Parts: sequence; C-alpha cells; structure tokens
Amino acid sequence: MALKATIYKAELSITDLDRSYYASHNLTLALHPSETVERMMLRLAAFARHASDTLTFTKGICEDDEPDLWQKNYSDEIELWIELGEPDEKRLRKICGRAEQVWIYSYGGRAADVWWRDMEGKASRFEHLHILGVSPDTLTQLAALAERSMQLQVTIQDGQMWLSDNVHNVLVEFVTLKEGQ
Repeated sequence: MALKATIYKAELSITDLDRSYYASHNLTLALHPSETVERMMLRLAAFARHASDTLTFTKGICEDDEPDLWQKNYSDEIELWIELGEPDEKRLRKICGRAEQVWIYSYGGRAADVWWRDMEGKASRFEHLHILGVSPDTLTQLAALAERSMQLQVTIQDGQMWLSDNVHNVLVEFVTLKEGQ
C-alpha cells in the first residue's frame, strides 16, 4: 500500500521591507512520504523569500520536470524557477534554459559542500543562476515551527529573514554561493 502525503496548512503574513511587499498567503503544503519536515519548511521559507501572487508550489519531488516552486507569466513562460537540493550539471543547464531566473537552495550539509566544490566552476557560466546554502542548524530551527496548521509571521529586512510563530523566532540564514544577475 502506497503511503500518502501529509497535508500542512500555513498562513503566512509577509512583511518584506527589501522588496516593499506586504501580503498574507494561505498555503497548503503536501509533505511527500520521502520528504523530511526540514525540507518542507525550507520550501515554505523559499516561498516567503520570493512571495508573489503568481508564485506556486508544484508537484516538485514527484515530478522530474518541475521545480519545487515556480512563477509563470500569462504566456505560460517560466519567470522564476526555485529548486531545493543539489542538481547535477545537466539539470542546471536544462533549467537555466527554461527560466528567466533560477534559484537553487542547497541544504545537504556536508554532501552539499562536496556538491558545491564540484559545481562551482560549472555554475559560473549561467548568468541568471543564484545558489544559496542553508545550514543544517537553520533547517532544524525551521522544523521546530512545523505544525499541521501554522500561522507564521515573516519579516525580511536588509537581506535577513525572520520566521516566527507564538513561541519561536527563527533567523533563516542563507549563504550566497553564487549570485546571478
């Protein structure tokens, strides 16, 4: 018998002073059986960091041809591709050819460091590719916010992002590995 996804609901109140973006989003996240709570919460943090009315979660982990999040225009062209993990060079080439902007959130701890050492030179040729690293400690703190029904406040200012609920206040730190244009 196949395992089913666990559904999480999140109400995000976003105050992004860096982009002058202020909005609330009611989101439904499906935690795939092969996905960790840490990864799901990183998806939520990535959504908050790039939030817009047209940014959406995709089938992600279940679909090889889709990212974790994307933003499309009215012509169905991909404006923003957001992927979590450590894609290989072939995938990077493919997704950079499909989207105007690509953001990779690398979160694999030591494995991510090894991946980046191998990928650093190869990634430099993609102008609109951004790669950020996320520490295991940050992931652990994000996971502490996870509840089946969440109300989270997000504040982004001067490049720093804070997520908080009624109990926890988490600084989500991203390390810039590659900054695109």
